[in-house]
Amino acid sequence: MKHSEPQNYYSSERFQAFFRLIYEASGSLIFERRNNLDRGADNYRIFLKGDETGLVEIIGEYREGLILFVNGIVHNMHDAEDIAEDTFVRLIVKKPRFSGNSSFKTWLYAIARNMAIDHLKDINDYRMLTMSDCDKVNYVEQDVESAYIKDEKNLHLHNIIKTLPDDYRQVLYLIYFENFDNSSVAKIMKKNKRQIVNLVYRAKKALKAKLMKEGFDNENK
Repeated sequence: MKHSEPQNYYSSERFQAFFRLIYEASGSLIFERRNNLDRGADNYRIFLKGDETGLVEIIGEYREGLILFVNGIVHNMHDAEDIAEDTFVRLIVKKPRFSGNSSFKTWLYAIARNMAIDHLKDINDYRMLTMSDCDKVNYVEQDVESAYIKDEKNLHLHNIIKTLPDDYRQVLYLIYFENFDNSSVAKIMKKNKRQIVNLVYRAKKALKAKLMKEGFDNENK
C-alpha cells in the first residue's frame, strides 16, 4: 500500500528492483540501537552524495523500531511495514531536506508518524479484516516484536503498553524503547514539552495500574 507519492515512481520495475535490493541488504546489518550516537545524519549525507550504502545503513538501523512505532498508530503490522517502507522510499524519491534542528532519528520518526496519520485518514481509521487476516497480522507482529525486543521482561512490558490508549502507547514506546528525550518526543508527536511531560505522567500512571494488576515488577523502569 503506497501513500501520497507519484505512482510512476512505484510502477517502474527498475526502481522497485533497486529499492528491494537496498531494503533486503539492510537486513543483514547489525547495529547497536542503544547508547549510541545517531549516525543517521551522516549516512543521509552520504546517500545524498550518491553513495547507496548510506541508505542501506539508515534502513538497517531504523527499520525494525520504526515498524513497531508505526504499528502502535495504525494497529496493523502489515500496514506498518508498508508505511515504514514508504518512509524510506520518500527519502529516495523526494530527498527531503534535513535541517539538523533535531536528531535524524527524531526527524525520520516524525515523517513516519505523519504518513501513518495520513494512512488512517485515507481509510477513515477503519479496516475490515477476516479472522484469517487477523491471525496473520498477530503472527507477524509477534515475530517482529520478538526479534527487536530481545529481553523477555521488556517484551512483556511492551505487550502491556500496547493495551494503553494510543497517545500513552506512543509516548512510552518512544521514551522507554527508543530512548528519545521529551524534546524529541514533542517534535515527533507535534506537541509542546509541557504537554509531553503531562502525557508521560498520565501514561506512567496508567501503566503502573496495569502492571500492578498483572503482578509485574517494574521497579527498574
